[in-house]
Parts: sequence; structure tokens; C-alpha cells
Amino acid sequence: MSSRAAPAQPCPCADFTGRTGPCESLERMNRLAGVTSPYLLQHADNPVDWWPWTPEAFEEARRRDVPVLLSVGYAACHWCHVMAHESFEDEGTAEVLNASFVAVKVDREERPDVDAVYMEAVQAATGQGGWPMTVFLTPDARPFYFGTYFPPEPRHGMPSFRQVLEGVRQAWQERRGEVDDVAARITQELAGRTLRHDAPQLPGAEEMGAALLGLTREFDAVRGGFGGAPKFPPSMVLEFLLRHHARTGSEGALQMVQATCEAMARGGIYDQLGGGFARYAVDAEWKVPHFEKMLYDNALLLRVYAHLWRSTGQEQARRTALETADFLVRELRTPQGGFASALDADSDDGSGHRAEGAYYVWTPAQLAEVLGAEDGALAAEVFGVTEDGTFEHGTSVLQLPDRDRPLLDAGRFEAIRDRLFEARAGRPRPERDDKVVTAWNGLAVAALAETGAYFERPDLVDAARDAARLLAEVHTFDDGRRLVRTSRDGTAGTSAGVLEDYADAAEGYLALFSVTGEADWLERAGRLLETVLERFAADDGTLYDTADDAEQLIRRPQDPTDNAVPSGWTAAAGALLTYAACTGEHRHREAAERALGIVRALAGRAPRFLGWGLAVGEALLDGPREVAVVGERAGGPLHRAALLGVAPGAVVAVGEPDDRRVPLLRDRGLVDGRAAVYVCRGFVCAAPVGDVEGVASAVGAGH
Repeated sequence: MSSRAAPAQPCPCADFTGRTGPCESLERMNRLAGVTSPYLLQHADNPVDWWPWTPEAFEEARRRDVPVLLSVGYAACHWCHVMAHESFEDEGTAEVLNASFVAVKVDREERPDVDAVYMEAVQAATGQGGWPMTVFLTPDARPFYFGTYFPPEPRHGMPSFRQVLEGVRQAWQERRGEVDDVAARITQELAGRTLRHDAPQLPGAEEMGAALLGLTREFDAVRGGFGGAPKFPPSMVLEFLLRHHARTGSEGALQMVQATCEAMARGGIYDQLGGGFARYAVDAEWKVPHFEKMLYDNALLLRVYAHLWRSTGQEQARRTALETADFLVRELRTPQGGFASALDADSDDGSGHRAEGAYYVWTPAQLAEVLGAEDGALAAEVFGVTEDGTFEHGTSVLQLPDRDRPLLDAGRFEAIRDRLFEARAGRPRPERDDKVVTAWNGLAVAALAETGAYFERPDLVDAARDAARLLAEVHTFDDGRRLVRTSRDGTAGTSAGVLEDYADAAEGYLALFSVTGEADWLERAGRLLETVLERFAADDGTLYDTADDAEQLIRRPQDPTDNAVPSGWTAAAGALLTYAACTGEHRHREAAERALGIVRALAGRAPRFLGWGLAVGEALLDGPREVAVVGERAGGPLHRAALLGVAPGAVVAVGEPDDRRVPLLRDRGLVDGRAAVYVCRGFVCAAPVGDVEGVASAVGAGH
């Protein structure tokens, strides 16, 4: 396995032996002690003899002639904790595992490339996937047996983990030929899944309409969202629908956004006391969440609610956006100015036992204890807290189910919320995964910068700028052209950045440039996007998730569809399109158009999993509009009016006349000595306007 394109890190042995060169023998040390991943550190004291994903681990498997157990998870994963407690902390299980396997532990958030390759194999073999992911590999990293969570004893038709270990051990020792055949067939099949599209065509209005029709068929008109349980926030799809409404005036598109956003904001998936969204709802009505809170969900949803307010002026959208922004800054901001990855689903329930949701749920008696009998009973009615409970053990998740009648005035409601929030703060808190992921911080930078500008909250813009600085100073090397995936406590990790890191960091820098007018962010985005073109793009316009000089896995991962975050492929297309609109760079525009050929191919078949690509397609159809605000400081009335325009993907630049660092501002001067706004497409501009009403009309007025 080749080394990754990231700064060299000292061997963890250095902490124990004083050596700073390559590790020669790690047999008697805790191999996870020197890592930066909080997830791996959670397993550092297991009796299992864990290795991180390194060439040395696979060399050890070859030396011992044993298979590799690959276990993939992440710090906020509930079932990862369960399997760790049941199996990896068990001395007997560890003895079996250590004797017959080399055990490799991977944080999927640090190594999304490893996770993607083997998750694809798991899903192909079993029809489903999830975490913890459990895969058995040959010493040359080829998979041959798959699963996710395995219980400590046989349960619900599943074998126990010990049974799985014994079965794999016997197969390896007694039926090696069958194992090799399976591994070869699976590896060959995965290697053949490279995506190609010859002469890609741009998505047009027809594809956008087909996607809208497909989403309408899957829309849950009663409860909001798409599909059934479990129900995930459809952030990227909502962004597409908002842009489609802005371009076409489709009321149906806007109604789907409004219904979904209201249902989520009223449901248990939203933290009614502290703001912020949980990962997903286990039911179809958004009532009971899986309680982990992820940075990427909240960054994406913050932007959606801010954009919904921009379109409609809806008060609930404004409140939800600001509460979510405050949650990000209060709960996830790190001392270095970045944003931590997640809050755990589990916490101490007060009796010394960890339980899912313990920090968030309430009983009527607990409400009465904090608020008194009268306000406690009122709060129970308002928040849907019942004696039987809506969750486990008679507890309830707070929600706001009654939309038809206000049960109390706003002042009293806020006072009750504040008292409950203060009381909850005294409970044992969920643990925080405090590694800083480049891509997710890029999403947070974009969301906070825009939200701060819309609602005149300079503190949120400052938070966005601080996170961007951390990315620029800690996550970036090679003259601003290369990225690492993560950092922790201000120290860069060793995993190379993947495509989504480059794309989302560039997206964040470009949004920050539009809000602040600071040209340095535009230039930093340009350097990252040059690397996208040079290292991630194929000649036919397809994009890979890893660079051409990254570690070679059994397959080079490549996926144009969204998962919990925008795909790196379509996120890169969006950032390239925005950068081209800011600079007039035809090479970047052409690369974005080639990449968007996949949207034309998939729009009618899988719109739920192509939301960001569809959103970028809407920007392409609209131009996107290029808005140059000349002669006004950032945050001025003309600039703010430009930022509040709903034209899909509109690009805004603000600064002094003929700023040579910003091509969009070149050759555009004041009008009669006063600030002016030029609205252009393809750098061909309409007559400049000098008043807020004219700007609003030119960039698409919302509410």
C-alpha cells in the first residue's frame, strides 16, 4: 500500500521509546495510543490486540498467515458501543480473536475511502449495510465474509460473534481455496464498477421536471419528508426544491419544503430546548430520534432553514436557523475555532449506566420537579410528554405536536424552555467526538457565514471565519493545494483529504468570500479546485473520491450519489461552477458541466439520492447569476440585498471598483459617484442598479 499524500507523522512508538522513524515492532505496545481518532481511542484499552489501518497490519497478517478482521465504526455510533462492550471488551472473545486474526480498527469518518470500498462489498453481499461494519479480509485486503453488528450469543437468527470467528477460522484453515475464490470474485466485481459516461450532456429543464415528479411521488404529504421509517432529513433534496421554486415558481416544490421543515422542527428529531437536529427519526413521524447529533446534518439543515426564511420570511424557519446556529457554536466549537464531528447518542442515565437519549428525555414527574406542578403539567401538554412515554422506560422525547392551537403565550413558553434547558445542563452530558473533519467544517463555514449575513449576526460570520482559518492553517499543506482529512486539538491527522474535503472546503471559502468580500478566500478555493482538476478528475468528466496519488485500495472509490452529505462528485461540480462565475475561468466551468452529465443520467431514476447534483443543475440553468456590488463595504444595504436574492446559486462579490484580485469586480465602477450593483450572466451584465429594490428585483426577491 502506497503512502498517502499527507504530512509525515512520527511513529507512535516515539512516545515510549524515543524513536522517531518507522515503527519496527509494535507487538508489546498499545497501537492505538498515538492516534488522533476519538473512536479508535475508545478502543485503546480493549483486550483485543487492535491495529490501525496501516501496511504493517497487513504485513503481520501475511507473516502469521491469518485473515484480517476489519471493524469500521465511528465515535457517536450507538451499536458500535454495544458491540464493543459485548465483544471487544470481553477477555474470552479477545483471546479467540487475537489468536486467529489480525484485528484492524478504522474510524469511517477519518477514512471514508476505506469505509466506502468495503461498505459497497457488504451491501452487495448482504443487501444492507450499517455500522459497526465487520469484514474479514485476506492479507492482501480482499474481502471474503461480511456483516455489521454481531451479538455475543445467537439472537434473532443471527450467529454470535464467537460463532462467526470460529466459522471464518475453520474456513481459512480448511477451505482456503474457497476463500480465495470468493475474495477474487468479489474484488473483480468491485473493480469493474468504475463509472464512465461518454460525451456527457448537461441536465436541462426536462431533467429537473422529471426529478420533481419523482420526488412528488415519494413525498409523505401527511408527515413531511420522503419514504417511511427510519426517516432521514432530506437536506440536499430540500435545497434543490427551494432552487427549483425560485427558478420556476413551482408552488408544489415550495410546499414540500415547508411541510418537511415544519414537521422536523416540531418533531422529536429537533432538540426543542437547545436547538440542533439528531441524526434521523426511527419512525415515519419524526417523533423519536436516534439521538446522536452530527455536525454535517446541522450544517446542512441550518443552510436549508436559512434559505427557506430567505424565500418566505417564515418565522419558524428563522427561529430554527438561529437556534441551530447557536447550537453549533455552543456545543460543537473547539478551542481552535473548528467544529467537532458529533455528540454521542448515549450518556449516563444518572445511575452509572449509559443509555441512548438519557440526556434529552423527560417524564411528567421530572418536568414537575423543575417547573412546579402547574407549569410542569402545562409543559407536559405542550411538549407531548405522557405518563406512558413516547420513548423507553416511560420517558418521552420533547416535541411540539399541536400546531393548531397555542397553549401558552410566547413569553411563558420561552421561560419554561429556559428553565428546562438549565436543569438539563446539570445532567451527565453526551460525549463529544472532537476531531475536526475538513468537509463537514466546510459545510459549517458556508452555513454560518450565510446565516450571519442574513440575520445580521456578525458573531456567526466570525465563527465561520475562525473555522475557515483552522482549515487553511492546520488542514492545508503544499502551498494551499493539498488537504488532510482531520485534525484534533490543533494537530493534523495523517489521513489524506478526499474529494468531498476539497469540494466542501472550497464551498465554504466561496460562501465566506461572498459574505465578507475577503479575496483571500476566493484564492484559497481556487487552489483547492486546481487539485480537484489535476488529481481527482478523469478525462471524460467523471470524478473519483480519492486522488490519483492516494493509497491504492482494492478499488478506487467513486460515487456520484448523496448519502448523509453531498457526494464529493456533485459538491465539486457546485464549487467549480461557483468559482467559474466569480472568476470567468472557462476551464472550471467546463469541468463542472462535464461532471453534471451524471445528473442528466440519474435525475429521473434516483432524485432522492441526487439532491445536491440537482441543486447545482438549477444553478447552471439560471446562469448562475453573477452579482458585483461595487463601492460598498460588506454588510451594506446593497450587499445584503444581493445576498438575500433567491436566484439559484447566485454568486456575489463585494468590494472597491476594479479590484484586480476579483475578476467579477474588474472594469465595473461607481455610477454617478455612488455604489452600484451589476447583475450578469457569463460576465455579460445588465445595466447597473443603485437601490435595494432594484437589486432585489434583479437577483430574485424572496419574502
